[in-house]
Amino acid sequence: MLSHYQVIPQRMGRSMIAVGMLLTALATSAFAQALDTPSITQTGGGFFRIDIDVHAGASGAPHGFVVQWMTKSNYDVFGFPADEYDPRAAYCDFIGTPTLNTDGRSASYLLDPNGVIGVQMGDLFDETGVNGSYLDQMPPGYYAVRVWAEGDGVDPNSGSLASSVVFVSTLGKPECTQGFWKTHGSGACDVAAPHVDVWPPSCLPMTLGTVSYTEAELCAIYNTPANGNGLISLAHQLITAKLNGCNGSDLTPIAGTIAAADAQIGGLVIPPVGGGFLSPGSTSANTQTLDDYNNGIIPGVVACATPTRHTTWGRVKALYH
Repeated sequence: MLSHYQVIPQRMGRSMIAVGMLLTALATSAFAQALDTPSITQTGGGFFRIDIDVHAGASGAPHGFVVQWMTKSNYDVFGFPADEYDPRAAYCDFIGTPTLNTDGRSASYLLDPNGVIGVQMGDLFDETGVNGSYLDQMPPGYYAVRVWAEGDGVDPNSGSLASSVVFVSTLGKPECTQGFWKTHGSGACDVAAPHVDVWPPSCLPMTLGTVSYTEAELCAIYNTPANGNGLISLAHQLITAKLNGCNGSDLTPIAGTIAAADAQIGGLVIPPVGGGFLSPGSTSANTQTLDDYNNGIIPGVVACATPTRHTTWGRVKALYH
């Protein structure tokens, strides 16, 4: 028969177990991630570009999402770092409204439940609504990529867990993209690049619309993010296409697009040389076609004059467009 002093500890033990179970349940609820995990699929790509679709889960991504990536070779050795800002991996926060690459499925990176939006990794320098450690072209190769839904910025558990890792790659052999010409022009284009200027002299000065530009002015245009100005993003791709043509590329597949782009630009003077502006909606079709050509998706580009320089993950091209 249990004594008085034996019964009380047993009852206290049962009570403490019950309290412990309740606290565990509350903790599990408190620290559970609030949003369903999104996913990624690769839909295409170019020489320096990887096109992906981001699919939100059933609870959506109401605060946007983060795409994190690293080279597959580094992933095979290290895996993804626990710290989002570890320089072994790059990241981009998609938290606003795109104006450059839009496909009609979502007007915002703040995704509805089961919403989908296309993202062109390697073509984010001119995009709006993004904030990242690396917004420039993707050095050719294979990558590990994952995504998660952003939280509300207050509760660390208000976002989602990271998705499964997806392996993606650029398309084939690198050719002559905007990034190549920026890093192989005069020192004004990229002060961090080796100053080996391979711009074809026959292209200089270059006429965009009806206005002529020197190489230094073209470099200044290259280094100016679009920030929602369709004239700038169109000029970036038009300069690239014309440099490719002077370098021996067959421009026949996009001759009509080049003519249309020049007609759109007309007498507008492109920033920062001037203050011209075109809405992104009016230029997006021509910009995308020229970008596809320069990335090798539309046949016609020939080999560049010298190998491309691989830009490091640590170069920050922009903090917020």
